[in-house]
Amino acid sequence: MALLRRELCRQIKGPEVTHADCCTLVFDTDAKSLYVERDVAHVDVHDGTTEIQTTTMDICDYLKQGGQSAGHRELWRLLRTIFEKDINSNELV
Repeated sequence: MALLRRELCRQIKGPEVTHADCCTLVFDTDAKSLYVERDVAHVDVHDGTTEIQTTTMDICDYLKQGGQSAGHRELWRLLRTIFEKDINSNELV
């Protein structure tokens, strides 16, 4: 299974207790599906414990989440880039 990935955003907070949140746009070339994968990691440097949660969601569900995060803005930018040529060519017709 080949997965093509493009990071949308990453937030890291620390240093005593590190919390990382990363959203990635993923295209599964075998399943022909496009979705957003969110990894949330929590590392406690005092006792060395690490918790990682990975969730996947449809692009529409991701965009419907509250607020406009850096990940939302990057996804919108990518979508506009993909369709920009079509929009410009339709304006000429």
